[in-house]
Amino acid sequence: MNSQQDDAPMYRYWGSDAIAYGPVELPEFVTWIKQGRVKADTWVFLDEKQVWTRAAEVDELKMFFRSKGGAAEVTKPGAAGQITAENLRRIKLFSSMDHEELESLLHYMEVVKLPKFAVLFRAGEPADSMFSILEGEVRARKIIEGKETTLFTWQAGESFGETALLTRGPRSGDVVANEDSVLLKLPEKAFNKIITEAPALATPFLLSISKTITTRALDLGKRYEDAIRMGTATGGLQV
Repeated sequence: MNSQQDDAPMYRYWGSDAIAYGPVELPEFVTWIKQGRVKADTWVFLDEKQVWTRAAEVDELKMFFRSKGGAAEVTKPGAAGQITAENLRRIKLFSSMDHEELESLLHYMEVVKLPKFAVLFRAGEPADSMFSILEGEVRARKIIEGKETTLFTWQAGESFGETALLTRGPRSGDVVANEDSVLLKLPEKAFNKIITEAPALATPFLLSISKTITTRALDLGKRYEDAIRMGTATGGLQV
């Protein structure tokens, strides 16, 4: 083991079976949290400080428990009674579609109410849906060596997950609510139904998606060129 590893903070936790597990470094400990082995009220021993503390009270772990108080609430637009075609038109992705097309599209979508700090999905999960934001704000993040990096922030009127839905690959990052948010979700099964059952609707819908993806790719390309000129090249990520 090299000196850098020797200096890394180590973590242990006290299991419900009265056994102490660890010590491990932060990335492995975060994996245990995601697996549900470590919960907000689990006692954690910090080797660096030689103290036992509740997991949710450890500064570097707090972000992983903020969403535990709330979960996404999913309903159909009709059940919510408030989502209309005009609400859908406020989404950039659908702004060029006509009223009848938007009315039809609503039948395939779900309303997701996401409390502040709740996790919508995590990296590695199947990309089985795309989302549009009616209210609020969400961010895409990556946890790298135990530290959070914000990749994108999306606000009301924006959409995400279109590329992932088309390619059906795993999610490349987590998406978390920055504030109480209302999203429209189009699941993969509903997307497939649009293609097979409603070709007249599928054509303008797919055209809108292709325009959005193309515009985003061109924007990322320009940002990359600008970053190269500044000597700080950065890449983009599609979740």
